Amino acid sequence: MLYQTKNPHGGDIYAEPIELDFSANTNPFGTPQGILDAVQASLRHMHRYPDPYCRQLVREICKFEQVPRQYILCGNGAAELIYTYCEAVKPRCALELAPTFSEYALGLRRMGCRVTRHVLKQSTGFEVGEDVLDAIYSVKPDVVFLCNPNNPTGRTVNPQLMKKILKVCRTENIRLFVDECFLDFTELGESVKPYLAETPQLMILKAFTKSYGMAGIRLGYCMSADSTVLHQMAEAVQPWNVSSLAQAAGIAALKEQKFLQDTKALVGGQRQYLRQELEKLGFWVCPAEANFLLFSGPEFLQERLKEKKIAIRNCDNYEGLCPGWYRIAVRLPEENKRLVEEISRIMHKE
Repeated sequence: MLYQTKNPHGGDIYAEPIELDFSANTNPFGTPQGILDAVQASLRHMHRYPDPYCRQLVREICKFEQVPRQYILCGNGAAELIYTYCEAVKPRCALELAPTFSEYALGLRRMGCRVTRHVLKQSTGFEVGEDVLDAIYSVKPDVVFLCNPNNPTGRTVNPQLMKKILKVCRTENIRLFVDECFLDFTELGESVKPYLAETPQLMILKAFTKSYGMAGIRLGYCMSADSTVLHQMAEAVQPWNVSSLAQAAGIAALKEQKFLQDTKALVGGQRQYLRQELEKLGFWVCPAEANFLLFSGPEFLQERLKEKKIAIRNCDNYEGLCPGWYRIAVRLPEENKRLVEEISRIMHKE
């Protein structure tokens, strides 16, 4: 647990009364009933240790992802896998985007790694451009971290540019860590999974957290053709790091493909609605492709919404952003409508 330190993430709805949480980018539909039923059924086995090899879960991921079983390692959420990856690789220098998910840098710095940032610009819509290749050649890092789509901007990396990044990393023997935890919410985003076999430097991170509404049960997995790194990551955690409840939930989740299709259909339309409404209120909104939006607004907005029992993500702790930047999740239509109405009232009042 966190101890006497500030929580750097969204989703903390426990200190104050919150009715609508837009600060965490989880599935707007919540958790599918099939997953809840699977967890309920697994409770009778709580007296047993969980499978330390996650055998059945790995088999189901293998079929779902269409990759060899030896490419897969499960963990107690995506965050654990980020930290164990950093511990296994022990890079001296890393390159990441700015802004991007904070846990990469936190995990790297624990290992004494120097983190260099490739700064994205509002003037180009926070798009990852060709100049990232120049940054890789210039910095010559041991590892590059990419979030695709990026958090908090919601922008995906152009597939052709991603191929160039992969080629550079192969040629220069640079490790590439690609976080695809939000890829299921995009219409045009492409996974780098087809390049695993030819790129042993590549590591892909995925999680059940966002796509299947499983944030509370902590389950993620990564994929790589480098079995040595996967073995080193596994050695960095205790044998039972994935609970029996999480394993049961993951197995059930991979059967919920219609749920994902319905989610993607909802998110696409509601994301456009939220962007249009926020722009009508005079805010600059990043042209995102994921299930969340980054926008700039007045510095008082978060506190005013909290008074209405609505939580949004203040992004002033992201490198490359400052006070007045916010991220909101795309939620159900009636919830999104209420958020827009409350922001509109606040802006007219102020």
